[in-house]
Amino acid sequence: MKHCITLLAWLLATTAAAQEKTEVTEFNLAGPFAVSQPFAADTVNVGGKQFEETSLLNALSHDAVPTATCQAGLLPSLAESQSVGVLSFFLNNSDFVKGTIKVEGPKHYKLFVDGNEAGGELKLAPEHHTLAVKYLAQPSDTDSIRITIDANRLVVPTLSKEHPYMVHDLTDGRRVRGISLSPDGHFVSISYQTTERGGNSRWEYELRDMKTQRILSRPTQNVRWMPRTCAYIEEVWENGKRMLYKVEPLTGVRSVLAAGVPKGGYTVSPTEDYLIITDDEEGPKEDKDVFEVLEMDDRQPGWRNRSYLTKMDLASGIAQRITFGNKGEYLSSISPDGKQLLVASSYSRLAQRPTEVTDYYLLDAQTLKADTLLQCVGFLGTAQFSPDGKQLLFTGNPEAFDRIGCQLPANVTPSMTENELFIFDIATKQVTPLTKDFNPSVESVDWSWDDGLVYFSAEDRDYVSLFRLNPATGAIEQLPVPGDYAYRWDLAAHAPVLAYLSYKTLEPASAYVTSLKPQLKKISSQVLFDGKTALGDAQVGTCQDWNFTNSKGDTVYGRLYLPADFDATKKYPLIVYYYGGCSPVSRYFESPYAPQMWNSLGYVAYILQPSGATGFGQEWASRHVNTAGHGPAEDIIEGTKKLCAEHPFINAEKIGCMGASYGGFMTQYLQTVTDIFACAVSHAGIANHTSYWGEGYWGYNYSEVSMANSYPWSHKQLYVDQSPLFNADKIHTPLLLLHGNADTNVPLIESLQMFTALKLLGREVALVEVEGQNHHITDYGKREKWLATQMAWFQRWLKDDPSWWETLYPKKHL
Repeated sequence: MKHCITLLAWLLATTAAAQEKTEVTEFNLAGPFAVSQPFAADTVNVGGKQFEETSLLNALSHDAVPTATCQAGLLPSLAESQSVGVLSFFLNNSDFVKGTIKVEGPKHYKLFVDGNEAGGELKLAPEHHTLAVKYLAQPSDTDSIRITIDANRLVVPTLSKEHPYMVHDLTDGRRVRGISLSPDGHFVSISYQTTERGGNSRWEYELRDMKTQRILSRPTQNVRWMPRTCAYIEEVWENGKRMLYKVEPLTGVRSVLAAGVPKGGYTVSPTEDYLIITDDEEGPKEDKDVFEVLEMDDRQPGWRNRSYLTKMDLASGIAQRITFGNKGEYLSSISPDGKQLLVASSYSRLAQRPTEVTDYYLLDAQTLKADTLLQCVGFLGTAQFSPDGKQLLFTGNPEAFDRIGCQLPANVTPSMTENELFIFDIATKQVTPLTKDFNPSVESVDWSWDDGLVYFSAEDRDYVSLFRLNPATGAIEQLPVPGDYAYRWDLAAHAPVLAYLSYKTLEPASAYVTSLKPQLKKISSQVLFDGKTALGDAQVGTCQDWNFTNSKGDTVYGRLYLPADFDATKKYPLIVYYYGGCSPVSRYFESPYAPQMWNSLGYVAYILQPSGATGFGQEWASRHVNTAGHGPAEDIIEGTKKLCAEHPFINAEKIGCMGASYGGFMTQYLQTVTDIFACAVSHAGIANHTSYWGEGYWGYNYSEVSMANSYPWSHKQLYVDQSPLFNADKIHTPLLLLHGNADTNVPLIESLQMFTALKLLGREVALVEVEGQNHHITDYGKREKWLATQMAWFQRWLKDDPSWWETLYPKKHL
C-alpha cells in the first residue's frame, strides 16, 4: 500500500511538473472608450429582462485596432466615465497546446481566442493565435488585470504580428489569380482572390493603363479581350438574351458586339466578324435504376453528351450549326485571316494504345468545305495555326507522328506526359519536331502574330520556365524573367509584350509584364503585384538545392527546407515528400503539401524528384513506364539516407514521409521495402494496381502512361507483385490513410483494402475519410481538418506527442 501511495504521488508530481505556467505581462490596448448606460423608459425590456451592465461590452468589437500598449497590473480606465477596452496579445505555437487560461481582475469581461468567444479551456493547434480580453471598467477603476496560462508546454506571449508561416497563411489572404493583355499591349487586366478566415472568398478585377500604371476601372467580371481591337468583352443577360458588349478601356464606352448569343463557350474570330460557339447535345438516356454501361468512360457524368460548333455572323446575327456527328467536334484554332477553322473530333479506340484518338479537319469558314488533315491519330495535345496560316503547331508526346520527336531506342516506351512541339505543314503534311533534344517538357504555347516566334512554358526540372523558339532556325532561348514557377501567361496578340504570373520558391505568386526584345539582355520585366506582400507578417524559412548522385550514377535533384529559426546544433525530425510518378514536385508555393509550413512546426523538409518525372528529358521520364514504383523508391530511400548522413542536425530515427495519389501509392510501397521511416501518410494512394486499373475513372487511362502495353493478365509482376496490398505483411511503419470518400480518380476502396489488411495484421494504421470530397480536398473547413490530421500524425510519431491526434480523434471505448 505504501508503495502504491508513493507511486501515485510520483505520478501526480510528474504530471504537475509537465505543466508550464505563463503569466502575460504586457498587452496591446484598444481604448478605453467612454460608454454610458442607456436612458431607461422602463425597468424591463420587451422580453421582460432588466438591463445588464455587461451588455455595454457590445459597444466595442473584440478586434478593435490597438493604439497603445500597457503592462499587466492596473486595468486601464477613464477618470469620469465607464469605459470599454480590449487587451490583446499573440501566441505562436509549433506544437499542439492544451491547457487553461485564467483572467483575473475585471468584474465584467469576455475572452476571445482567434475571434471566437471562449471559456477557460485552451486547445490550440499550431498557429498564430490572437487572444483578446474585452473588459468593462468603472470610472478611475482600481481593478487589476492578470492573465495566466497553464498548459502542457511553455508558451511565449508576444505583441508582434510577425509569426512563423502557418496553415492560415496558406489558406487565407489576397492572391493574384489571373492576368491578360490587350492586343496592343497597352492595357492589362488582373484578377485577385481574397479568402477570409472561415472560407468566405471574393474576387476583384482591375484594368490598368500600362503606360501610366493608372487603374482605369474595376470590372465586375474577368476581362476577355478582343483579338485585334483594343477593347474587352462584357457579357450580360438582358430580357432573357445573352448579350456581348465591346468596351473601350479608356472611356468605358460600350457598344453591342452580339445579341442573342447561343449558349456555350465562344471564340471571337481573328477578323472579329463572327463567333464560333461550342455547345453540347445530350446523349441517349438510360433507365436510372437498371442501366447498361457502354464502356469505362460511360461511368462519368456527361460522357454521352457530344459537342458541336455553331458559327454566329456578327453583322446579321445569324447563328448556324456548322458541325454534325456522333463523336463530337471541337475548335482547335482559327487561321489569322479568319478563313479556315481547325476542327478536331476525338473518340475511343479501346483495342489499341492510345485508347483515344483524334481526327483533324480543315474547315472553310464560308463554304464549310472540309479537308481531312489527320485521321485516327494519337498522342497529340493542342494545335494552332501559324501566323501565315500555312502551318500548324502541335503539342504531343514523343510517340506522336510515329515517334518522329522521340530520342529513345525503339524498344523503350516514352512517357505519355512528356510533351514536345511539332510543326505540321498543311500543304505537304510534313512534320518537323522542334524540341526532340530539349529536356524541359512543354506545357502551354502561343505562336506570336507579332514577331513570328513561338513562346511556351515548360517544366524545367522542378521549375516552370518561359522560353521562345525560332521556327526558322529551331533555336530555343530561355526568357530571363523573374520567378521560379511561371503560369497563366498571356502574349499580346499584336505587340511584343508578355504578361504572366509566377511563384518564387518561398513566395506567393507575383504578376509581371515583360517587354520582349530580340536580344535577351534587353528584355525587362515590370512587377504589377508583388507576391511577397501576400505573405503579410508571416516568416518563412530557407530553401536550398540538395542533389545527390545515386548508385546508378544519375543526378537526383531535390530541395532542403530549413526553419526560419534553424539551429544546426539541434536535432530535427524530417518530413520527406515526393510524387514518384510522372511529374516533378514543382516550386508551386501554394501546394497544400507545404514545406514552409512544416518548417514552422519544427520539421526539416526534403523534397526530391526521383526517376520518372518529366522536365528532365525523355530518358528520365521514361523510367516511370512499367516500373510500378521500383526505381523511384530506390531513389527516395537512397536520397533520404544520404541526406541524413550529410546533415547531423537531422534525427535519422524520426523521419516521416508523405505523398498523394501516385505519391500515396509510393508512400505505401516504400513501407514494404524499407524501415527507415518512423511514420507515413498516404492521401488517396493506390494500394492495388489491378483494382485501381479497373475502378478509377481514369485508372486504365493512367495505366497507358505508367503500365504501357502491360495488363493485369499479362504482367502479374507489375500489377500484383508491385502492389502494396499484396505486400502488406511487410509493413511495420505506422501508416495514416487519408481519402476523400467521393474520389472518382483513386476510389476509396484503395485505402479501405490497405486499412483492412493492416488491421488484420495487427499493425499501427489509421484511416480518415473526408466526407463528400473528391481527389482533392477543396472545402475550406474540411481541408483545415485534413491538414491538421496530417500534422497531428507526424507530431504523434516524430515528436512522441499524441495530444493533438487524441484531441482531433478522441479514444473510443468500443
